[in-house]
Amino acid sequence: MASRGAQRTRLGSGGSHEGFLRHRGYRWAKAALLLSLAAGVAYAMADVQPRHNGGSWLGYTLGTIGALLILWLTMLGLRKRAMTRGRWSLKGWTSAHVYLGLSLVVVATLHTGFQLGLNVHTLAYALMMLVIVSGLYGIAVYATLPDALSSNSAETTRPQMIDAVVKLDQQLQIAAQPLSSDDAAIVRLSLEEDPFRAGLVRRLAGNHSNCRNARALKLMRATEAGADAARVVDLLESKSVALARIRRHLRIRALLEVWLYVHVPLTFATIAALAAHIVSVFFYW
Repeated sequence: MASRGAQRTRLGSGGSHEGFLRHRGYRWAKAALLLSLAAGVAYAMADVQPRHNGGSWLGYTLGTIGALLILWLTMLGLRKRAMTRGRWSLKGWTSAHVYLGLSLVVVATLHTGFQLGLNVHTLAYALMMLVIVSGLYGIAVYATLPDALSSNSAETTRPQMIDAVVKLDQQLQIAAQPLSSDDAAIVRLSLEEDPFRAGLVRRLAGNHSNCRNARALKLMRATEAGADAARVVDLLESKSVALARIRRHLRIRALLEVWLYVHVPLTFATIAALAAHIVSVFFYW
């Protein structure tokens, strides 16, 4: 369960900058570990007959802790809107969100007493586990992809990358004027290329096989040699490089953001299933 605010907070693998995972000497990692150990010890020592399940006193205790944790974890989205420092800085809140979210694996599993089935109770548990797994993916991408995004930019901002393509298009329009009508039509293929038209799936897959600039370049290379055509080919090749950089940028951004399209809906589904779980428990109590 990671936050989108982690994008601007490095994980602190080196240097003097402390990332949210290492916040205050792994304070929240230690707190989550203690909570998990306490739940484990209580489960091991509890004298519950028949065998412990979610309906025992220990089950209710762990279930209450887990439910409160889930509700608190969902508050991170609201917390990101208030930038403050100190004990409850956004970095500290994010750190607590990650580690206490992971502690739910232990707390919620022990709450079930390892008794799972085809019912709303198991559904709530399964959805919660999916939220945690998607959160782990979020941590992984924010740990690695911002550096890849920075390397791809090579000190060039997104507007500058777009401006480079625009200038190449302007040069192509001028360079195409001496060409034949057929060759000029080929150049227009490149001018119609929009690197931002690709949908999310294509951006993630990096599949741009229908690129108009690539088609124009292939066709121009097959035309009869000439100084004007050679100039156009050079420009098309330069545009291919510029488009590739933009597409890498868009793909990395998509990888950074796509997990939220899974994590957030799953979180709301978990809350709904949790509410149904709690209502059914007290209805049949």
